[in-house]
Amino acid sequence: MTHDMTNQDVTLYQRDPKYIPRIAAVHDMCGYGKCSLTAAIPILSAAGCDVCPVPTALFSAHTRYRVFTMHDTTEILNDYLDAWQQEHVDLDGVYSGFLGSADQVAIIKRLYREYPHALRLVDPVMGDGGEMYPTYTEQLCRAMGELVDGADVLMPNLTEASILTGRDYPGQNLDDKQVDDMLDALLALGAKNVVLKGIDRGDGTLRNYVASASTGAAGKQELVHDKLPYMTHGTGDAYASALCGAIMAGLGLAESARIAGEFVRHAMIHTADQPHHEERGVNFELDLGDLTGLVRR
Repeated sequence: MTHDMTNQDVTLYQRDPKYIPRIAAVHDMCGYGKCSLTAAIPILSAAGCDVCPVPTALFSAHTRYRVFTMHDTTEILNDYLDAWQQEHVDLDGVYSGFLGSADQVAIIKRLYREYPHALRLVDPVMGDGGEMYPTYTEQLCRAMGELVDGADVLMPNLTEASILTGRDYPGQNLDDKQVDDMLDALLALGAKNVVLKGIDRGDGTLRNYVASASTGAAGKQELVHDKLPYMTHGTGDAYASALCGAIMAGLGLAESARIAGEFVRHAMIHTADQPHHEERGVNFELDLGDLTGLVRR
C-alpha cells in the first residue's frame, strides 16, 4: 500500500540506460548470515549497478549469533583506496553502512572528497530495537553522526534516528507529530533527504516516511506496507540496498522507498520457508528479478 505518492517525488540520479553506474559499498562482510555486503552486492547488482566493495570488517557470521569472529580492516583501507586512485577508478555513488571503527568515518569522508559528484547514500547502521549493536561504542556512534551533514539520502531506523538526534528511543509507535519532529530534527543535521524506517502503530502495517530538506516534514510522503507476523535479521540492509538500487535505476525517492519495502516483504515471505531462518536472517534470492526488472522496463 502507498499514500501521498505525488509529483513532489525527488529524482536523485538520471539513469543512462546504456550505462552501468558504479557504487562503492562501504560495509562489513559476513561469512554466514545475510547482511551488509552479502546483501548489498547481489541486490545492487540485480538493480543494474557495478558494486565496488570497501570491506570495513570481516565477520565469521553476523552479530545475532552467540559466537562470531571480527577482524577490523581499518589499517588496510587507505592503501586500498590509494590503489583505486592510481587506477583512476570512478564512482557514481558511495553507499555506507556498518563500520568497524570510528576511524573509518575518515575513509568515507575521503571517498566524498575524491568523488565529489558521487551520491552520498548513508545507512547509519548502529542498532535496532532501542539498543546499539554489540561492536558499537558511543564514540563510533558520534563518528557516524558526522556522515549526516551533506547526505543525499539518510536511511535510519528509529533507534538510529534517536541516537543521531540525541533523543531517548521512543519505541515504534510514533504519531504524525512525533514523526514530523524526528524528520525535521534529522534534516536539521544537514541531510538533504531522509527515509525514516519502521513506524509500527499496531494496525497490521509498517510505515516508512520520506522527507526532503526543500519541503521539510510538512512535505513528507508516507509508505505503508502490510506487516508480517515475524521479524527477520538483515531486513534493514536488504531494504537500504534495494532503496539505493532503485534510486540508481533513476526512480524517484519515494517510489524507491515503496519498491524497497515491498522487496523486503516478499523476501521475508520466502525466508520463512528456509531452515534456521530465525538466526540466519533474510533470504532474498528468489526476489532479485523484481529489481532487475526496474532497469529493463
